[in-house]
Amino acid sequence: MKRLFLTMFAAVLFGLSINASTPRPDEGMWLPMFVDRLNWVDIQEMGLQLTAEELYSINNSSLKDAIVGLASGSAPDGYFCTGEIVSDQGLLFTNHHCGFNAIQSHSTIEHDYLTDGFWAMSYKEELSNPNLTASFLIRMEDLTNKIVPELSDTLSQTERGKKIREITKDIKEEASEDGKYDVVVKSFFGGNEYYMFVYETYKDVRLVGAPPSSIGKYGGDTDNWMWPRHTGDFSIFRVYSAPDGSPAEYSEDNIPFKPRHYLPISLKGVKKDDFAMIWGYPGSTERYLTSYGIEFALDAKNPAIIDIFGTTLGVMKSYMDTDEAIRIKYAADYASTANSWKYFIGQTKGLKNLNVKAKKKEIENKFSKWVNKNSTRKEKYGDVLENIAAGYDEMNEVVKQIYYPAIGSGSIEILGQAGQGNQLAGLLENAKENKAAIAETTKAMKEDAEEFFADYDMEMDKDMMKAVLHLYKKNLTADQLPDLFITIDENYNGNIDSYVDEMFEKSIFANKERMMKFLNKPKMKTLNKDLAFNASNSLQGVMGMYGGQYRNASMKVNDGMRFFIAGLREMNPDKKYYPNANSSMRFSYGTVQDYYPADAVHFDYVTHLSGAMEKEDPTNPEFVVSEKLKELYETKDYGRYGQDGKLIVCFLSTNDITGGNSGSPVMNGNGELIGIAFDGNWEAMSGDIAFEPELQRTINVDIRYVLFVIDKYAGAHNLINELTIVK
Repeated sequence: MKRLFLTMFAAVLFGLSINASTPRPDEGMWLPMFVDRLNWVDIQEMGLQLTAEELYSINNSSLKDAIVGLASGSAPDGYFCTGEIVSDQGLLFTNHHCGFNAIQSHSTIEHDYLTDGFWAMSYKEELSNPNLTASFLIRMEDLTNKIVPELSDTLSQTERGKKIREITKDIKEEASEDGKYDVVVKSFFGGNEYYMFVYETYKDVRLVGAPPSSIGKYGGDTDNWMWPRHTGDFSIFRVYSAPDGSPAEYSEDNIPFKPRHYLPISLKGVKKDDFAMIWGYPGSTERYLTSYGIEFALDAKNPAIIDIFGTTLGVMKSYMDTDEAIRIKYAADYASTANSWKYFIGQTKGLKNLNVKAKKKEIENKFSKWVNKNSTRKEKYGDVLENIAAGYDEMNEVVKQIYYPAIGSGSIEILGQAGQGNQLAGLLENAKENKAAIAETTKAMKEDAEEFFADYDMEMDKDMMKAVLHLYKKNLTADQLPDLFITIDENYNGNIDSYVDEMFEKSIFANKERMMKFLNKPKMKTLNKDLAFNASNSLQGVMGMYGGQYRNASMKVNDGMRFFIAGLREMNPDKKYYPNANSSMRFSYGTVQDYYPADAVHFDYVTHLSGAMEKEDPTNPEFVVSEKLKELYETKDYGRYGQDGKLIVCFLSTNDITGGNSGSPVMNGNGELIGIAFDGNWEAMSGDIAFEPELQRTINVDIRYVLFVIDKYAGAHNLINELTIVK
């Protein structure tokens, strides 16, 4: 529940997708249906050997059919990671951190797959993962000419959204073919273009293999976003279908999925300047973000996020370090939060160091000069930048009031549980008339409570709430604080800790026995007295109070961005602009390259297993090296995966990626798998906003290291035999 809340809120807060620099050959996340519009001469000179039809085809098998969007939910609108099909039996490679939730969900103290790894030696040993889905793009279609002419510039953002839904309703229903396919319509270039994506979604995805975290998460939070890297960041799943090949819920009768295309694997390895292409589902970029957006990020948004996430991580780590059960239980939440926390720290540093705001200002100055040279343009675009700036000013007025209660309370599990009481409260107001509904609601809440308390640590949640409330008090003025602080001041002499202690001692939502007793005989009086229930409503109330202004201001920014991006494209008609990432399939191309992060500092484009040994620190969980891996290293037992007595672990490429590309296949010019993308580099953390060609690199695990771990370390020869390996 907590993870879902944070994900949904992040989509609201960070969804202002928006840039404009001249694309280099390795810059851009391109829509696959338009790959034939790119400069094929340059791409082929770089090393691509495939035709546009071999990359993307609706009627024939093509590379796009091996690319998988991974999601939680049966009808996904977006994807948290990417995977690739690597065998004719539906075997799927992705990142270890993409499979982390699944690995953690199957882990116990007795069977700690996070620590020890997991390898299925037969189909029967593979583990099901309810709610994990794998989607394949069937086709995409340009709907711009069917939608945009029907949208007046005078429509508000809300009215535009309603009109778009009306226009696309029948189109989506027809494309779904009576529910066979999932259909999504997305906007591009700030709402100036619209495309439809038709997916086939498979609901039976099973865990097949995962290295121990000492390999799959080697370096931990310390090395996250850093180079040099020595992480074997991969995990393995298998997609299953019904016997007739169609998507189906988990069943013992299901069979391994038969793909239209799967990726062969190359053992040739990489060298500098080699062509590299990446396909996947990048989540969100803001390449058209204005200088006003940069200022908002640096002064308001990022500091709040860093502050909140840093606080919650501190509480989680203090408990995870002392209790193995808690470590396993909260491993996925901690990893996700830590990743975001470090990302925003790095982004802030990158925006400042690379002077991104000034670069954006230069683009805006050119735009303003172009607009003012023509009366028609001035009428259409003259107040665009002013409106965007005003929108950010209005967001800035309420950013703390929104971010601290929303993100902070999302880390407090009791509040999510207490929030469920609102539906019941509404029914209890007229209990006699709502007997049947009350019975149905309490039954559902009992089922949720069974699941919740089976995985709940009250003491950690209590300390989390104390830390978050102290953070609110420190960063918000008295008039900005939720009214629960009035209760704290009046009834607890301003003592936050005493208030929280009593809440967890008495609240029905903090204890399974108390909650079940309440649900057997629910009364409104009990809810009204419950501190957790009232705290949840207090926080929801303050978000509602300021949420309207924040949403209206963000819509003002979005509306301005639609005109700004349209104007930029009109101003530069010969430039090939690419749209921001929005969790739709994209193709990026570049080369294997080293880089110079600072004066007199050079980073090579590959790392070796010897580097992992050099970093080893048995006293630090992030840098533990298993005895078996050390033995294989010492004997140089690398098999066909080594090269000149060395084993490459990771390599760099210049591909343009972002979150959501995790797990994406890195392929050579023949469409053969050479690596799996898993990270970006620290020096270019502002890359989601401004691509930095000299610094920006994608960090990939070398596919030969992946095979080495499967083969030599795990002895999972059944999986190796399933692959098509090209020497």
